Amino acid sequence: MVYGTADFLGGLATRRSRVLAVVVLSQIAGFALILLLMPLLPGLFSSSALLWGMAAGVAGAAGLTLFYRALATGVMSVVAPTTAVTSTVLPVVFGLATGERPEILAVVGIVLAVVAVIMVGRSPSQGQRSSAASVLAALAAGAGFGGFFILLAQAPEGTGLWPLVGARITSITAVVLLALVTRGSLRPGKGALGIIAAAGALDMAANVLYLLAEQQGMLSLVAVLVSLYPASTLVLARFVLGERLQGVQVAGVACALGAVALIAVA
Repeated sequence: MVYGTADFLGGLATRRSRVLAVVVLSQIAGFALILLLMPLLPGLFSSSALLWGMAAGVAGAAGLTLFYRALATGVMSVVAPTTAVTSTVLPVVFGLATGERPEILAVVGIVLAVVAVIMVGRSPSQGQRSSAASVLAALAAGAGFGGFFILLAQAPEGTGLWPLVGARITSITAVVLLALVTRGSLRPGKGALGIIAAAGALDMAANVLYLLAEQQGMLSLVAVLVSLYPASTLVLARFVLGERLQGVQVAGVACALGAVALIAVA
């Protein structure tokens, strides 16, 4: 839910500022939050945790860049669900390959969750078709996001938030370098700075919650629940902005709730 709220605010911010400005400034806001939370959620410093986090940050930054690239060259109704499903499936496959064995109800919940992600990601395509390049970029973006979840989960237990510190250092560095190379403006639009800061803080809060959840549960289940975040974005868009939802998207939200219930019961 927190990831979805952060994305909603990020979407509002991009209506007033350039995308790179939103990404860089929100990443910095999230880094400030993690520094404030360090004393509250202490952990032992570990170079291994920092390195795993840095690797996760590279994967996440690459996924974000490729995702925006795919959106710029393809059709959102194809790009969004392709990216989301890939980012959902990879942690599940990794978890099963490393010995995780969810209960049968949880497996049904996983399947229902994948269906939900596809459904909530649908939007009118107006007869357009995505190019093969945009589909490949969407698949690669999903792999980047899935890799973020997998790599972050490899950090040793007891290291607190150090993996997220490493992740944010590399992601900020990567995005700032991209802005410098492309000469993109990092100045926020009028009235957008507060929204950007809130989006970044919530995104980091969601990362913290994911890390805590992963430490207590199966990656194959936690990552699936996290990947349902587009449902909360849709609900906020409906009630805050008055956007109309398609019937398939409403059904997708219902599937998402059913998936959460099945996994929770299992």
